[in-house]
Amino acid sequence: MLAASRDNRTTQEQGTYFVAGEVTEAAHAAESAVAHGGMNLTAVVVLLAAAVIAVPLFRRLGLGSILGYLAAGLLVGPSVLAIFDDPQSIIHVAELGVVLFLFIIGLEMQPSRLWSMRGEIFGLGLLQVGGAIAVLVWVGVILGYPWAASFVAGAGFVMTSTAVVMQMLDERGEMSQPKGRRIVSILLFEDLAIVPLLALVAFLAPGAEEATMSDRLTGIAIGLASIAVLVLAGRYLLDPMFRLLARFGAREVMTAAALLVVLGAAVLLQEGGLSMAMGAFLAGVLLSESSFRHQLEAEIEPFRGLLLGLFFMGVGMALDLKVIAENWVVIAISVPTYMILKTLVIYIVGRLLKASRSEALERAVMMAQGGEFAFVLYASATQFGILTPIWNANLTAIIICSMVLTPFMMILHDRFAPKAIQQFDGVEEVRELHGSVLLIGFGRFGQIVSQPLLDRGYSLSLIDTDAEMIHDAGNFGFKVFYGDGTRPDILHAAGAGNARLIIAAANDPKAVTRIVELVKEEYPLTPILARAFDREHSLKLVEAGADYQIRETVESAFSMGREALIRLGDDPDDADEVMERFRARDAERFSLEVAEGISAGVSLIIGNKTKPERG
Repeated sequence: MLAASRDNRTTQEQGTYFVAGEVTEAAHAAESAVAHGGMNLTAVVVLLAAAVIAVPLFRRLGLGSILGYLAAGLLVGPSVLAIFDDPQSIIHVAELGVVLFLFIIGLEMQPSRLWSMRGEIFGLGLLQVGGAIAVLVWVGVILGYPWAASFVAGAGFVMTSTAVVMQMLDERGEMSQPKGRRIVSILLFEDLAIVPLLALVAFLAPGAEEATMSDRLTGIAIGLASIAVLVLAGRYLLDPMFRLLARFGAREVMTAAALLVVLGAAVLLQEGGLSMAMGAFLAGVLLSESSFRHQLEAEIEPFRGLLLGLFFMGVGMALDLKVIAENWVVIAISVPTYMILKTLVIYIVGRLLKASRSEALERAVMMAQGGEFAFVLYASATQFGILTPIWNANLTAIIICSMVLTPFMMILHDRFAPKAIQQFDGVEEVRELHGSVLLIGFGRFGQIVSQPLLDRGYSLSLIDTDAEMIHDAGNFGFKVFYGDGTRPDILHAAGAGNARLIIAAANDPKAVTRIVELVKEEYPLTPILARAFDREHSLKLVEAGADYQIRETVESAFSMGREALIRLGDDPDDADEVMERFRARDAERFSLEVAEGISAGVSLIIGNKTKPERG
């Protein structure tokens, strides 16, 4: 945590701290480059090359893109190749990637949805942040540092890295899931918490008693006023502005306007004493119901991805190996101590608020690191004299180390953490069933298949292996039993021997193939219809003996093709004729493939060209 180095000169060089949103150093660097005849394109090429090589390599190794960017930054930074000697200037500009990311998240958060999250933001968020601060403050106190410094150090580590967590949620496809929404809620509360924490830093500073209550109230009023101005502008100005630009502006003007809105909102709230990220997020929320929402997202996305990657590279460059080497004992103790304590607090809070064990553990591991807002807090505390430059340098190294370790922790979590246990309360296992139709798999495909059968009065025996789906189906009046259709004993108990028809509609190609093989082996006189996932799977099902199979997307694709012809001006009867011809051609080609025994490398011949077909 807080270091014991005696070399003030070295510490002063290493004690450079980050201030989110400041681009002053980057501006000076740009002016210097211009003064010397232009940009250093060699450095830009090196930066891009490092990312292009490292990120795909790390993703291929299963380590994720974040570690790839961090490794690339460390390689070209001052600690290794020293191609770049000023990572802070890169980080200050690249933090715009975090700002743009928050804007895109805001576009997905309509005001009604955000209002529905208020309990999670101010309940879950407050409990986690408050609990973590209360625990982490004692790390510094136990190590013998002043109360004020210990509080700032612990509170800074509580501020999770929005960039790291959002990127992981995005890569794991969990952003829109309930557990992802809860994590986003906590991050939003942390963004809000940085404001009172910065005010508290000013209050704890030596000589802070000189600041009057009037000064503090004025600061709060300015912050609220900046939010009010942003809300009014978003309500009455933004949509008309984009409507006007769409009518008269060029494509590049729309791009410039999108960036203007994001950066303008960020600067407005920063000037009001709040965070740039919060300004961008609120701008996104205000535009979330605009008809230009998707256009804005498309304009911003390329900048967001590039700058966010640059941010992680900048963090990698800022990992000063000299600081770690000189203070490795303190850092080696502090990093795991902070991360373990924060993980425990997050897990306990999650369990207290009824999160499942798997969700609480995943959230705790994912949010175990410190984040970019800690740099803001430590910078302010250093300016006010609460932290010395020595302590600030080492706290910065601790935060960066925790950010680097998080992807590794997630890899270990995914590999060794217990899998989510399905809740079987109220779920009945297969017993002796006697339906005229046995339907195996009651997901999105099986549910549609069941409707005409039920409408005609046929009795169905429904089995599936997804306990959550069985619960949900029960809420809609469907009695689904738990059972694995790839087991002969389950098929027997489910009434396969008495069924007039068996339908294999499971959501797993291998399972469907196995079910077909078992049915034809055990009940050869019972017809079985099978859900195929692509053409190759269809051929395997025919080989296994399925009486009928159909690719799950083929009819919807034919329907889409017919509608496309009609929308383009074709007569509906002509469109039907065309689609029937293609249906017949597809069936004829499939019959030939079955006859020839082709089960791989299937081709679709269009004119004189041959293209692979997987559908």
